Amino acid sequence: MTDIALAWNGRDADLVIEDGDLVLDHTLQTPVVISMFSDRRARSDDALPGDQRDRRGWAGDAWPEVEGDKIGSRLWLLSREKEIAETLRRARDYGKEAVTWTLEDGIAARVDVTASVPRRGWLHLDVTIARRDGRIENHQYDTLWESL
Repeated sequence: MTDIALAWNGRDADLVIEDGDLVLDHTLQTPVVISMFSDRRARSDDALPGDQRDRRGWAGDAWPEVEGDKIGSRLWLLSREKEIAETLRRARDYGKEAVTWTLEDGIAARVDVTASVPRRGWLHLDVTIARRDGRIENHQYDTLWESL
């Protein structure tokens, strides 16, 4: 699998360019960035942050190639939550939900996600994907809590 490389900068992703050319990514970095930091549509039982009414999500999810496929994560639901253990558990669960497709598509044998607060106002996510071919990919992301 080859994608155009994306780099995460703490608020959003950007294309990686070297010597005026787009860089290609042969790892899961780009699809994991898209999975973790694109807004998945909130479920009907999800509490929306603040006074929002928009359940967000990607329009393409209305017509997936594979029934039930969804793009993105529900991390955005945590943007107004307190930085407490329960919220970190939800961040971990939402992160794992976002990359579960790697298991379903036979790319990964195991996926682990941990969430922590390295300093006030920041969420740190560690995503470890054990690929079926034996390779282990570790991806780490720091993001401003309010940017979720």
